[in-house]
Amino acid sequence: MSATPLRRVAVLVLDGAKPLDVGIPAQVFSTRASMPYQVRVCGAAPGLVAGGDGLSYHVAHGLEALAWAELVLVPGYRFPDRDTPPQSVMDALAAAHDRGARLAAISTGAFALAAAGLLDGRRATTHWHYTRALAEKYPRVLVDENVLFVDAGSVLTSAGAASGIDLCLHILRGDLGVAASNHTARRLVAAPYRSGGQAQYVPRSVPEPLGERFAVTREWALHRLGEPLTLEILARHAAVSPRTFSRRFVEDTGYTPMQWVMRARLDVARELLERSERGVEQIAVDVGLGTGTNLRLHFQRILGTTPSEYRRTFARGE
Repeated sequence: MSATPLRRVAVLVLDGAKPLDVGIPAQVFSTRASMPYQVRVCGAAPGLVAGGDGLSYHVAHGLEALAWAELVLVPGYRFPDRDTPPQSVMDALAAAHDRGARLAAISTGAFALAAAGLLDGRRATTHWHYTRALAEKYPRVLVDENVLFVDAGSVLTSAGAASGIDLCLHILRGDLGVAASNHTARRLVAAPYRSGGQAQYVPRSVPEPLGERFAVTREWALHRLGEPLTLEILARHAAVSPRTFSRRFVEDTGYTPMQWVMRARLDVARELLERSERGVEQIAVDVGLGTGTNLRLHFQRILGTTPSEYRRTFARGE
């Protein structure tokens, strides 16, 4: 039996790179039986790279790793609004994109992609502290400050450092399926599906006492996806009016309550398709979508495929 080819990942470490941002992709996309990736950590040139927060990095590879990789991750770095990566780095990023590699930035790594012109006309995000600076320095970028990450197809961006985990898990879900992503999340002791947007982490002048209450309601709902869940039911659990619940929910997560419930139901359906032999009709009932027709409709609308095609792609043993 031939071995499955490893997916090639390059982690580009720039001057001032932040240690958590560098460590996340190197940890997530590890070479192991359950995670078939080969990772090369690189810089503008092989050797020592001065990092942020008192750390430095010794990288074994230069920009040739970007020509080798299928996925290039750019960790965040210090002073992105002031410092621009070398032209050789921007050229290598653009060349990797042109030949079909996916590029993903963690936190302020988005500034490097923007400097290379790869975010022009695209929706993107970065750490909340730098969203205004990104929009001002690169006005052609459509900056969204209220999300944990943005998937614009061949180019992806994430908010602050910890949201790099959300971005990497999202990439895993697309590559290997929900079960593999959840397995990795458990290994990292991370939430497999964080419901909030980065708006909830921006400092506010007035305390928001409802935040924890709403988080409890989201957790409560995740254990009851097979039951009827309406805006009124969720608001009642949070002990606020439906209007207040809906407004605050969008502020916290970037989704309306019902959009969030639908995506949570589809995530459970995806894992059942991967890990069980249940039919589409039964899965639809299990996740609260009622009928197979309804499940197929939402699967196609949100994921762009059918349950059957998804199962053929990601089922165990395939």
